[in-house]
Amino acid sequence: MNPKTYTDISTEEMASLVTQPETVIVDVRDEWEFEEFNIGGVNIPLADIRNKRQELLAYDTLIVVCTNGVRSRVAAKDLCRQPDMQTKTIYHLHGGILGAED
Repeated sequence: MNPKTYTDISTEEMASLVTQPETVIVDVRDEWEFEEFNIGGVNIPLADIRNKRQELLAYDTLIVVCTNGVRSRVAAKDLCRQPDMQTKTIYHLHGGILGAED
């Protein structure tokens, strides 16, 4: 059996996906970063992603984001390994929030 993987997406693809029901943006930056600026969704810092992943069970599609894509890639990989996330569709915002084109 192949291991579960995530899919890299662009900001344009994210904008389309986030309008779908049962979809959530998961911002894995620290709380202060999220409070300073965010694009919506829920804030679960990378360090807490395993312990708080039950907050994501209500959603079918997860879009994991951070500032530049590094922490969110780690979080997406970790979520793919969790047994309770196997039925979820997991996307990763390639380049992070700063990668968004003006």
